[in-house]
Amino acid sequence: MTDSPAAFLASLLVLAGLCPVIAARWPLRLFEVLPPIVLSYGLATALAVLGVWGTGAAVEATQRQVMTQALPALMFLLLVRCDLRAILALGPRVLLAFGCATATIATGFIVAALLFRGVLPDDAWKPLAAVAGGWVGGTANLVAVSQAIDTPPELLSFALLTDALCYSVWVLVLFATVPLAPRFNAWVKARGSAETVAGFLPEPEAATAPGHVLMWLGLSLAVGAGARELAALLPQGGVVNATTWTLLAVSVAGVLVALTPLRRLPGAEGCGSALLALVVVTLASQGSFEGLAAAPWFVLAGFTVLAVHAALMAGAARLFRLDLALCGVASLANIGGVASAPLLAAMHARALAPLGVLLALLGYLLGTGVGLALASVMPALMEH
Repeated sequence: MTDSPAAFLASLLVLAGLCPVIAARWPLRLFEVLPPIVLSYGLATALAVLGVWGTGAAVEATQRQVMTQALPALMFLLLVRCDLRAILALGPRVLLAFGCATATIATGFIVAALLFRGVLPDDAWKPLAAVAGGWVGGTANLVAVSQAIDTPPELLSFALLTDALCYSVWVLVLFATVPLAPRFNAWVKARGSAETVAGFLPEPEAATAPGHVLMWLGLSLAVGAGARELAALLPQGGVVNATTWTLLAVSVAGVLVALTPLRRLPGAEGCGSALLALVVVTLASQGSFEGLAAAPWFVLAGFTVLAVHAALMAGAARLFRLDLALCGVASLANIGGVASAPLLAAMHARALAPLGVLLALLGYLLGTGVGLALASVMPALMEH
């Protein structure tokens, strides 16, 4: 056991990089079901339960500092390539599909909260709201929402487990439906949308130098510090607290930077991925296995959300004549993100790959807000 802040921070950095390095070196099937970041969380939680780290004031202060500094910086880095001009240029039909996907996912969480309120813990709305933020945006949004509403570490572990298992199944379902596109499109009377997005793929990042990483790290930390100063001046109440204002402020800053030539500077994606891994293992270092018996109910609630989302999206497709490619990519851009949505889009048509990228970036922008909105209504829905 160690109570040294330096040793604790060093161990967090090693854990944050360990599973991603193993996954890159040995791409096992395990990593297709449980992403490296989820395994990192589980490993860090196990070490915390075993008492590898102390629970003294020094370690707790280090945990708070890492989260305070890294989380706002992470949200900023995720959005510096989210060019709203390109997203808006996709046209109303694409944005309608994304809006339907987001709305049906949110509806699914409300239905799940009502159905499972009798078997889930009283504060189960916290991990459900966190997963909702992640299923509109990504893991970073999940963490951001969980921090804004003060989700206990043991409940956050259920959120990550639900996210990983349900996401893996949903990816398989969407990939399996690709051959059904002609029949689905005939049923909804829709035409293909491959020609809609040609030319909108964000520029690939150039080779990254150490200076680029340091530049983005310093800039993101500075933006986070400024956002915290601004948040202290704004009104607070309910789920809208200092953390909420800070995350919203850095999100706005990221979108504004994405409108400038600075977005072409390489290194933001790599720096953001590293900070995400660090944030996740820092959260896990506070974890425990308390309440593990409730985990299956959370997972079942997650699958219920997906079922409601699928049914409502089919209805929206029929109503608005949205083709299967558009519906599938919009869904996976929410639930999956920038890593998987372009792959599904390319399976439908290579020209659609930019659609997956841009809609996933839009999800990063909206995910935290949607999660916090659900957090404001679900406590009343889940009262026993």
